[in-house]
Amino acid sequence: MKILGLVLLLGLLLIVLLTGYFSYKESKQIEDNKGKMALELSKSISFMPTVIHAFETSDPSQTIQPLVEKIRKHTGAEFIVVGNTSGIRYSHPISSEIGKKMTGGDNERALKGEYYVSKAKGSLGLSLRGKSPIYDKQGRIIGLVSVGFLFEDINQQIMNNFLKVLFVSLFALLVSVIGSFLLSRNIRRDTMGLEPFEIAALYKEKNAVYHSVKEGILAIDKEGRITNMNQSAKKLLHIEGSVRHMKVDGLFPSDYLYEVLKHGNPLTDKEMFWKDKTVIVNCTPLFHQNKISGVVASFRDKTEVEQMINTLSEVKRYSEDLRSQTHEFTNKLYVLYGLLQLGEYQQAIEMVKSETQILHVQNSVVFNQIKDTKVQAILLGKLGKASEKKIQFEIASDSFLEELPMHFQLSSLIVILGNIIDNAFEAVYHVKDPKVTLFATDIGSDIIFEVEDNGKGLNEHEILLLFDRGYSSKQGDEPRGYGLSNADEAVRDMNGIIEVQSNPGKGTVFTVYLPKKDKGADLNDQSSDSGRRFQDR
Repeated sequence: MKILGLVLLLGLLLIVLLTGYFSYKESKQIEDNKGKMALELSKSISFMPTVIHAFETSDPSQTIQPLVEKIRKHTGAEFIVVGNTSGIRYSHPISSEIGKKMTGGDNERALKGEYYVSKAKGSLGLSLRGKSPIYDKQGRIIGLVSVGFLFEDINQQIMNNFLKVLFVSLFALLVSVIGSFLLSRNIRRDTMGLEPFEIAALYKEKNAVYHSVKEGILAIDKEGRITNMNQSAKKLLHIEGSVRHMKVDGLFPSDYLYEVLKHGNPLTDKEMFWKDKTVIVNCTPLFHQNKISGVVASFRDKTEVEQMINTLSEVKRYSEDLRSQTHEFTNKLYVLYGLLQLGEYQQAIEMVKSETQILHVQNSVVFNQIKDTKVQAILLGKLGKASEKKIQFEIASDSFLEELPMHFQLSSLIVILGNIIDNAFEAVYHVKDPKVTLFATDIGSDIIFEVEDNGKGLNEHEILLLFDRGYSSKQGDEPRGYGLSNADEAVRDMNGIIEVQSNPGKGTVFTVYLPKKDKGADLNDQSSDSGRRFQDR
């Protein structure tokens, strides 16, 4: 009943709001159309040669009255009044009003040469009027035309349109009532007659049980589709978002699950390696009417403690880097303070200039020659990171880049430039004088980024595997081998090319070519190697 009531209330609210909105818009549109029609009609009459010549006769009304009455009857206007500069009427729907002064008090602007729409009350009642001045051959204002529609008639038209909208709204409400009833009945059948608060209570209890368990829990149906997965499982498997009803293949080692589905025999304490983890799995079959209907698997991470140790080691190393950098900077401050105390101001100035010269040069290139703000933001972040890691990160002085085309998204640039530069930082981390250089240019039909490092370089075999997901030439148990793979995929999505040149013992150069023109998605179906060039220098 609650679902039925809420759906009906929502439908009624939407219908009322939409009816009111469209009725209001319709009324404004009718009024605007009538005003425009009155103004255009008055303009047309004011330019008619017959009307202008009539003002030169002794009795203009004899010519003007029959003419404008004929126009009024064909156009449906309530009145068309032509008057002189004194406001004396030469035409009126009521013949007895001819020769009398025009009423309403809204003629001044027309007699000053303005075309406009006004609202005023005249001899026939409140009306919407279009006013236009009449000019003679010498360009002098000799009179005006007033075309009007009574608000009484306009309101009647608005009401007729509202009744039509109301009829449609009532029909929509009837359909909403019938649909809500059928929907409510179908939902109750699917929920076995349980009310929403009862379902919510059961769901909360189940979630509390699932999330209180540290082990990952995964349930599949007989077709291998996921029916349930707790947060611990998603965390262990690096899964984000909902995976309900997705095939388990590719998300979890499915061989054991399908084996249990086939034979119905539970498996316990099976050790397997999945991505970056060693996982211990237990599988139990689910039965319904003596038939296997699914499998529940629970698993835990064997390498969790090892990961924690590695994380603490990285934090300690980062802390030591910051401490050494802080110590170095503090010593420079002490020296600077001592020079100032001794009055050696010139030496202090020279010291400051020396410390800021490199930063000034780099920032000058970034801000004066790299015009795209997205690339500027990425490079400034990498300059800070290089400073922390004691790496000399230079941006080539001949680099120049205008604003990038609209299809160059910030997310794609972060994936491409960020991963390639970070890879270069890691390549030179253990080099005596670590140095990474970036060159950027937009000369020609491509945007070109070149990142060069003086690391140990790569051999031919390493270059061939460089962009394979999960492959890394660096040592360590932490997950690696995804950065360059992601960069390669982003480059190919933009129909670009990555060129790799490496000389073992002397370093590596990554060159990225990104076309300025968006060639569309038709080239994305090319083979995965079509966007790479490998060279061994």
